[in-house]
Amino acid sequence: MNIIVGFLVVMGMVFGGFLLSGGEMAPILYALPFEGMMIGGASLGAFMAANSFGDLAATVKGVIKCLKGPKWKQSDYIDLLNLMYGLTKIYQRDGILALDEHIENPHDSSIFSQFPKIQHDHFALDLITDSFRMLALQFDDPYQTEDVINKKLKKHHHEALVPPHGLQTVADGLPAIGIVAAVLGVIKTMGAIDKPPTVLGEMIGGALVGTFLGVFLAYCFVAPLSSRLTAIEEQDGAFYNVIRDIIIAILQEHSPTICVEIGRGNIPTVLQPSFYEMEEAREELAEA
Repeated sequence: MNIIVGFLVVMGMVFGGFLLSGGEMAPILYALPFEGMMIGGASLGAFMAANSFGDLAATVKGVIKCLKGPKWKQSDYIDLLNLMYGLTKIYQRDGILALDEHIENPHDSSIFSQFPKIQHDHFALDLITDSFRMLALQFDDPYQTEDVINKKLKKHHHEALVPPHGLQTVADGLPAIGIVAAVLGVIKTMGAIDKPPTVLGEMIGGALVGTFLGVFLAYCFVAPLSSRLTAIEEQDGAFYNVIRDIIIAILQEHSPTICVEIGRGNIPTVLQPSFYEMEEAREELAEA
């Protein structure tokens, strides 16, 4: 929602200031469809040429994500800590074989089904189940396990940042594409040099709309979208870091409560539940 409000403020301040200073919208509105076609079409074509179809689809989803905001909320972190607490408790009390039915069939698991949002997140589910599978295979060195998980997180994070990087590339190129449109407008004007000064003035004004539009779209719309999407992916990525930290704490043979507390300590501050909130949530889950 913030990004929509921000864009409205940009539009209001830029064009409001232009009109209040005595400017007229007619030349801009006349040239806008043609300049927009050249600049927008060239940007879209270049973006399509530089990216795969999957990257294009991911970018569309990324723009939608900018409107929705981060995926993981504080309640989801509470669910994650409760889930990991339950799995850790069973593992340390009954051994890895007691977790076999939950790890091998997480979609049918009575434990995972209590947390459907996590259960339906492909990467989170794989990260948890694969980590416990490594324990079953006696791959239990904390440092080696952390290295393996970090490589998975790095790959996932790199793939998640492809859309914002693509948007930033578009933002970097838009001012130059705007100049291309403006130069074409100047060429058109020079071909009509015998026209009256009023006509030439309108044509030059229309050509300058190209430069304005390229810079305006780049720094007021596309670049903020890229920055916002990057921030969202960074924040959502912290969710998976918590899983890693709890798994490593398990390998260091801490109690379930300490493992969860280590994970809670690495949750982003704005989303971090308090120690007492976690105790209350754990009691409510036990009663349920």
